[in-house]
Amino acid sequence: MNMVRKQKLMIINGPNLNLLGTREPDVYGNGTLEDLQELLTLKYGQQIDLDFFQTNIEGEIINAIQKCQSLEIVGIIINPGAYTHYSIAIHDALKSVSIPAIEVHISNIHNREEYRKTSVIAPATLGQISGFGFKSYALAVEYFLMI
Repeated sequence: MNMVRKQKLMIINGPNLNLLGTREPDVYGNGTLEDLQELLTLKYGQQIDLDFFQTNIEGEIINAIQKCQSLEIVGIIINPGAYTHYSIAIHDALKSVSIPAIEVHISNIHNREEYRKTSVIAPATLGQISGFGFKSYALAVEYFLMI
């Protein structure tokens, strides 16, 4: 029997996203990070392998991005949290790997405080999806399923 290996996506979540469900539910909703992972796995797990990673530490995000090359990851979905606005190091890590990436955000960062409207990560990605709650992640997965 010929087994075809499914392609793999890496979904990276940055600082404070481990507190989803309790952190500012009026902005981020009531769902937890585990709820998000379960939702995506149930919806897309038959079509594509999803690897999840969350950390509050910038260097660990960079290590996870770099490790994607050896894991045969075909796409990166990244919510860098507050690092979105100032982490040139994460930007550079995304540019240093030849893996397409999409930046996602649960809230609409362009409809919040002024400092949140700038992303130094977006120029290193295919694009940015924000403001659709957990559906921001689903839209990114859908993109990778279409290519």
